[in-house]
Amino acid sequence: MPANPDDASGSDRNQDAGVRERLLELRHVSKYFGGVRALHEVDLVLNRGEVVALVGDNGAGKTTLVKVISGVEHPDSGEIAVRGETVRLDSPRTAAANGIHTVYQDLSLCDNLDAVLNLFLGQEIAGSRWRGRPLNRHRMEVEAQRVLDSLSVKIRSLSTPVGGLSGGQRQGVAICRALVSDPRLVLLDEPTAALGVSQRAEVLDLIGRLREQNRGVLVISHDLKDVQQVADRVVVMRLGAKVAEFTRGNYTSSELVAAMTGAHEAADA
Repeated sequence: MPANPDDASGSDRNQDAGVRERLLELRHVSKYFGGVRALHEVDLVLNRGEVVALVGDNGAGKTTLVKVISGVEHPDSGEIAVRGETVRLDSPRTAAANGIHTVYQDLSLCDNLDAVLNLFLGQEIAGSRWRGRPLNRHRMEVEAQRVLDSLSVKIRSLSTPVGGLSGGQRQGVAICRALVSDPRLVLLDEPTAALGVSQRAEVLDLIGRLREQNRGVLVISHDLKDVQQVADRVVVMRLGAKVAEFTRGNYTSSELVAAMTGAHEAADA
């Protein structure tokens, strides 16, 4: 598996966000569930080699927005463009075909299976047809080790059931499973939730390595300290709308909280 999607050069990673390749763009996207407005004319740009954090209180629209990008929900209006071309992401398979992979908060790991089988779950490598096409365990182990090494995920044994791994290692396996298909854009839903300090640091390092691989990363998080540490841009959602966007080093924690709670609107009134 290539370390960088599409063989992008390291110099591309050092470009400003304004000239990075635009992997995905949402234009005036809205979504309704009956009479409830979940999203209202949301604009969002995700670039190659950039980490964007999506923040907001419960009910702000973050989950619905992620479902739209990952193909689980289809917007009622607006457009989605992948690498400049308008697309219809009508299923997770379609999203994956467009280079988008989502790692949900529950990780969806099979605790009784080892790291290799979890990484290739649903996309196993089969052997030769004349042998009845059994799983090619050797090839899967080689590829699994390559993907794990690319993010410096350390596991004592590839044959250890993932149910016995630490929270940080489990998150690492889930993220590495996303990389088996070599996506350009990775969506991470609350990747540091319920983790200890050291495990949280491991996961934040993983996110940084995804950026170094020149992938786009969208992180959904309630932890503002993590957001400030890892994100190049922060997009704030409130009541289904995008209400603010900040770039690294150009905002304070107070400004971020004010945008999330609507205090900035009251101050401007």
